[in-house]
Amino acid sequence: MIAFHRTDQSLLGQWWWTVDRWSLGALGILIGYGIVLITAASPPVAERIGLDAYHFVERHLILLGPALGLMVAVSLLSPPAVRRLAVLLFLGALVAVVLTLVIGVEIKGARRWLHLLGLSLQPSEILKPAFAVVTAWLFALQRTAPEVPGNLAAVLLYGLVVGLLLLQPDLGQAVLVSAVWFGQFFLAGLNLVLVAALAALGVAGMFGAYLWLPHVASRIDRFLHPDSGDTYQLGQSLKAFENGGLFGTGPGQGTVKMHLPDGHADFVFAVAGEELGLLWCLALVALFAFVVLRGFARLLGEASLFVLLAGGGLLFQLALQALINMGSTLGLMPTKGMTLPFVSYGGTSLLATGLSLGMVLALTRRRLRAGDQL
Repeated sequence: MIAFHRTDQSLLGQWWWTVDRWSLGALGILIGYGIVLITAASPPVAERIGLDAYHFVERHLILLGPALGLMVAVSLLSPPAVRRLAVLLFLGALVAVVLTLVIGVEIKGARRWLHLLGLSLQPSEILKPAFAVVTAWLFALQRTAPEVPGNLAAVLLYGLVVGLLLLQPDLGQAVLVSAVWFGQFFLAGLNLVLVAALAALGVAGMFGAYLWLPHVASRIDRFLHPDSGDTYQLGQSLKAFENGGLFGTGPGQGTVKMHLPDGHADFVFAVAGEELGLLWCLALVALFAFVVLRGFARLLGEASLFVLLAGGGLLFQLALQALINMGSTLGLMPTKGMTLPFVSYGGTSLLATGLSLGMVLALTRRRLRAGDQL
């Protein structure tokens, strides 16, 4: 049990009394959900590919420590320090994404991973939160220092990032990054004419992806016309929710996971639906909603435009990623390989989530608001 006196002037003491402890509690419960679901869902997957039954459980727990350590360490930073960290991470991740196109490992027709020292890394996961903070800084600079072409720089960086993601190809990450970037630009005071133009450009881009990217066309066609292709995973996912009913079959008692290839990763919410039931799934949704809405509430009245845009962008990113994962699992949108933050198995995703939420906690701390201005 952490106990600090209000007069404690140590780094951890000040952190404890300024960080949002309600959000910390909600994140702790979310992490607990993840441990339970990974333990329940991953053994069948591991055994099917010839690994020890608890291979993924052990790796998840091993990586969870560094992810939580990263979250706490980053949450200790001031907003200017968060900005500097984001710039460094953005540059490093950008170089790593370029390297995936050259020496990356191809899996299912996409080059998104680097194998280094026995580890598989997906640089785009780190790029997402770093880019959200960097663009928030550039948009804020345009307002606080008009002589600096912050908006132009943000547009050019956006084109570079999305272009690299589409070359991998990774349309899902490109759409997620685009939605967050557009939202930040809108909050920064984007002209309504440009709002309409960018919205039209986004629609045209999605239509172009359907025409020129076969895997995108296949997923959309299968979503609109389930009989047009292989919908095995989605069918098994919906069966899991049907089996679970209101109260579920109990942790570890589900059967659909025995046949669900990505039950520990992209479709972990289906395992939750069968084994925990509708009520606990709604509680999981409520946890994500609480973290996001609590974060936005902490940002209300924020005087620093950078903190508002960066915190808002990171929270929107978290909400949208969770929404895409759960929505595709329920068949409400085309399937997309995207993890459920802190719940799905995924090494780089777990570290990136810790980084992103650490930045959110740092930006929403109650301290020195005026001193943190750009």
